[in-house]
Amino acid sequence: MPVDLHVIPPSPDSVRSARFETLVLPCLDAAYNLAHWLARDHADAQDVVQEAMLRALRYFDSFRGNDARVWLLAIVRNTYYTLCTKTPPDNLRESLDDDIHPLVDEGPSPETLTLLAVDIGTLQLALERLPSPLREVLVLRELEECSYKEIAAITEQKIGTVMSRLARARERLKVELGHRPKEVRHHDV
Repeated sequence: MPVDLHVIPPSPDSVRSARFETLVLPCLDAAYNLAHWLARDHADAQDVVQEAMLRALRYFDSFRGNDARVWLLAIVRNTYYTLCTKTPPDNLRESLDDDIHPLVDEGPSPETLTLLAVDIGTLQLALERLPSPLREVLVLRELEECSYKEIAAITEQKIGTVMSRLARARERLKVELGHRPKEVRHHDV
């Protein structure tokens, strides 16, 4: 007797995998972005995301919410801080990120690119100088466009604390941007 494949129900593992792929994998870019801003290193960020994705898959059955992005970003954040306690700061690696300096064949003029790079570079340096708790709320709010409620869920803080940190982070970023090295200022170029 031939087996009708349409009658065989999908295995629980295949349903779980499909649900994971549908809900969590679209959030991978946001996970990497947060990890990169926390770790400030491409290779470390990849390690954090890989470990976070393994944890997310392992504990996916416990996911009860409707916002997988917030759930995954909380796992990424917690994974980063867990890995930081296991890795001494002296072991952090400096790497050259080839993506920051791509070869450009067509597009804006070299002058425009230089000015843009200075502005982006200045902002990146200013963000990197912020303490981690302030940097993470700025990244979650401004780059990942999370709501205060989502940030509170991700960081396990009260909304008032998130709002206060965000205000302090914005003020500190403004101060950091005001203290740019002399050779980077436009009017000195």
